[in-house]
Amino acid sequence: MSEQTEQNQRGVVIVGAGMAGVQTAVALREQGFTGPVTLLGAEPHQPYDRPPLSKAVLLGKAEDSAFDVDFEGLDIRLRLGTEVTGLRAADHELDTEAGPVPYGILVLATGAQPLTLPGTEGVPGVHLLRTLDDAARLRPVLAASPRTVVVGAGWIGAEFATAAREAGCEVTVVEAADRVLAGALPAEATEPMARWYEEAGAGLITGAKVAGVEEGRVLLADGRVLPAGAVVVGIGARPATGWLAGTGVERGADGSVTADAYLRTSLPDVYAVGDCASFPSGRYGTRLLVHHWDNALQGPRTVAANILAGQPDRVYDPVPYFWSEQFGRFVQYAGHHGGADTLILRGDPAGASWSVCWLKGGALVAVLAVGRPRDLAQGRRLIETAVLLDTAKVSDPATPLKSATA
Repeated sequence: MSEQTEQNQRGVVIVGAGMAGVQTAVALREQGFTGPVTLLGAEPHQPYDRPPLSKAVLLGKAEDSAFDVDFEGLDIRLRLGTEVTGLRAADHELDTEAGPVPYGILVLATGAQPLTLPGTEGVPGVHLLRTLDDAARLRPVLAASPRTVVVGAGWIGAEFATAAREAGCEVTVVEAADRVLAGALPAEATEPMARWYEEAGAGLITGAKVAGVEEGRVLLADGRVLPAGAVVVGIGARPATGWLAGTGVERGADGSVTADAYLRTSLPDVYAVGDCASFPSGRYGTRLLVHHWDNALQGPRTVAANILAGQPDRVYDPVPYFWSEQFGRFVQYAGHHGGADTLILRGDPAGASWSVCWLKGGALVAVLAVGRPRDLAQGRRLIETAVLLDTAKVSDPATPLKSATA
């Protein structure tokens, strides 16, 4: 019996019915896997995409964002409303509230869960925005156009503030750090973005910690009180892996499953992909944890290929990519700027379109593009090839990045 035939006879169980889980199931079928595939989802809803939650679904332009996947036609068994509570690797079984689920090969794709603001549990008017139910609860709130306070000026905070302003809400964004996107980008890249809030009519308070939230108001540590008909918390997310404690699955300090270059975990026959897993990047010489849509789209193809191969041989080492729509601007980022030794600005940050390029040893390692999609597309290819660039050409916004080679 060939290795591929043997793998096809072993059932694959995928925990998590978000983008990473769904794409893993689809990729297995597309690549020729004929064995049983079971997708376990904790939520009762048909599997759905998350980015529209902070845009179309939240603003009532779409009822949901269900994936256009024919699960029945692909012979993918969906078990929704099934929360997994444990893993017994020696028995090749998962524990669920509905009883044990055996697996031949297991894929962990549980995603991430939003961080909550301490002391806000049970306070009326406090919201997170991570699930379809969250968006459903927030939609009528926004429609009523209350004074809204957003805690956190990261990507999700900016996107929610954008939607709230579009809905006609008076919005104030509160950020504990001294600038927006402090945990994601350096000050040179984020300084222009702070102006976007004012231009959109949204208030922005940085360097301010929230001391408490009461019904109808937010209390800041410096004594200020912000009226709030609604409070939305967007202070980051953590891998949803708490249920793996004591199972033998190795996890990092950030809670992420420590996958290897093939996206295997520390347990035999167990893979991990998407927001819940970190992976070693040979390209960047560091371990990456990428909480973005593209990672949940690309990683599953590698997992599926390695499951099909029997003996994993496909390394996962992508150029990370994500985008964000905020305050009328399309922001894209590719790469990883940690470790870069040169930062080059292309264009005027006060204008509608500009980019930031990060180089290391003369080669492009990351690019941030605001309204310059060609810079992003060309920059992503340059990162993949690691070709040396002429910094003078890179700094000239009239010179296409693909023509900036040394």
